[in-house]
Amino acid sequence: MKIVAKKKLWKYLFWLGPFLIAVGLTAGLVSEHWGLIPLVFLIAGVVISGLGIIWQSYETNWWKRRSTQAGTNAVVATLAVLAILGLINFLGTRYHLRSDLTESQLFTLAPQSRELVSVLPQPVKVWVFDVNQNPQDRELLENYQRQSSKFKYEYIDPQTRPGLAEKFGVKDYGEVYLESGNKRQLVQTVNQNERLSEIRLTSRLQQLTNSTTAKVYLLQGHGERQLSAGKDAISQAVQGLGDKNFTTSPLNLGETSKVPQDASVVIVAGPKRGLFEGEVKALQEYLNRGGNLLLMIDPNTDPKLNSLLQEWGVRLDNRLAVDVSGESVVGLGPAAPLVTEYGQHPITKDFGNGNSFYPIARPLEIISVPGVQATPLLRTKPYPNSWAESDLQSEKLEFNADKDLKGPLTLGVALTRKQAAKSASTPQPAPKPSPLPSPTTQSKASPTPPATPASPASPTPNPSSQTATESRLVVLGNSDFATDGLFQQQLNGDVFLNSVTWLSQQDQQPLSIRPKEPKNRRITLTTTQGNLLILSSLLVLPLIGFAIAVIIWWKRR
Repeated sequence: MKIVAKKKLWKYLFWLGPFLIAVGLTAGLVSEHWGLIPLVFLIAGVVISGLGIIWQSYETNWWKRRSTQAGTNAVVATLAVLAILGLINFLGTRYHLRSDLTESQLFTLAPQSRELVSVLPQPVKVWVFDVNQNPQDRELLENYQRQSSKFKYEYIDPQTRPGLAEKFGVKDYGEVYLESGNKRQLVQTVNQNERLSEIRLTSRLQQLTNSTTAKVYLLQGHGERQLSAGKDAISQAVQGLGDKNFTTSPLNLGETSKVPQDASVVIVAGPKRGLFEGEVKALQEYLNRGGNLLLMIDPNTDPKLNSLLQEWGVRLDNRLAVDVSGESVVGLGPAAPLVTEYGQHPITKDFGNGNSFYPIARPLEIISVPGVQATPLLRTKPYPNSWAESDLQSEKLEFNADKDLKGPLTLGVALTRKQAAKSASTPQPAPKPSPLPSPTTQSKASPTPPATPASPASPTPNPSSQTATESRLVVLGNSDFATDGLFQQQLNGDVFLNSVTWLSQQDQQPLSIRPKEPKNRRITLTTTQGNLLILSSLLVLPLIGFAIAVIIWWKRR
């Protein structure tokens, strides 16, 4: 009788443990203060419950039972899974790991955007005045916000907060504004047909955070490309410069004897007539005082810039660049070379194997000149895919070993020249150009030599009165690629904008961001193929599955 009474006592003591645990939890949750009393109840309950389990297992050999061991393993496995899930959730709330598996990285910010946002000098906020929150736009803004804690965004209903809408001057739903300090700027207006653009947002963000502007002059007066909208104009390129915080103005050197002092870059876009000797000297003097020049010279033109180009080791080839590899892709014929190979240079560093094309382009020949560093930017494919055609009158383009030049051809080159200027008012005289080989000998040479290393600068007698300057020059054998309609195709606009950005020597200026477009993976089926696909999916495949099921049933019968 005593043994039975002792067992009942342990049974009651065992139930006392869960009771004390419940009391401790209740006291802590109700008081919202886990002090000494709740902890005492919890500890006592856990200890008593543990002793009860140990006593029960000792009396009944509970731990040695197979069912107990299986149940314990299941409990431990369940607790382990819950612990792992809890740990993953804990880490997921604190660390963001994303992987963009799309081929063109549609859901990943461009390197230029990430770099700009990560070094924001002050807080920036995006205000989206719209009732609907488009998931695609929110995803883009979230990507920006992940790069820096200084970037924030908020959706606002103009009807519920009219004061804020009036402050920004909101006129319609969908307007997106950037605000930084006392500066505000309209980014764009989003709607069902036009979503928030990374290109526009990054460009406006750069304009808002960068207090400096660069002045770009576009030479006029020699049949250059028209700056306003029109046939064969470059108005989209001019607009792109404005979006990147450049100020553009036309320049007529026939009216002014020299390039203005505030010129960061001078662009000569497709002149059809030659420049006067005084105009060429003005450009040379501009380069000698540390200026930056972009030349886009088409075939069958003579801009009279040979004396300037000789100083830099560049010769314009009078032949036509032909590329038969991209004829079916581009759809513009073999006279529109398709370029997928780019030089190692800041202008083209993010291009990869992207496409750019240049209708009616001329090759360039690069000659080593002391003090000038040259980097080929654009290369066509090797022969027999491309060559320089000398017979421009023939409708049938064929390679002629005696007159034509085998590819690869150089269509663009970036050059730098460091020199010492005695003072701002005393320009350094241009170095004497090295003698260039004759056209006959040069036509046999390869058009894409390696980058020419810069020669060390000559010693100066009085370093204290001299400052080192760097001039930059980009020469492209085509200007059609930057005209309206072609400017927004593939990487054409990036080549132009990146060239101007690099020439401006503004290290904080982000390079151009090309739009990301998904690859077309759709399969076009004929009516017969479509009917066959429907028949196979709705009839053939279910019948195959039913036949397999019948066979399995027959074998097991």
